[in-house]
Amino acid sequence: MPMDYLRKIEKAEFPLRVEAFNDINNVLVLQAAGLIEVELPTANGEGSAQSPQVAVVLRITPVGRATLERQKDSPSPMEGH
Repeated sequence: MPMDYLRKIEKAEFPLRVEAFNDINNVLVLQAAGLIEVELPTANGEGSAQSPQVAVVLRITPVGRATLERQKDSPSPMEGH
């Protein structure tokens, strides 16, 4: 899930090169939500914008950091069950 991936990279050193297909999909979703800034390859044979072979996460945006903080403050839906 994209939010799990965001938590996973929260403490990463940026720029972060991402090559795994599932991770790239998570990166694309997080980018669309404005939670991270990403550099995608151009269409020069290294992949297309729809299915890049590599992505470089430049940073987690302030909105992304705030989202992570809100999640830390909120109890998980599984707590108390």
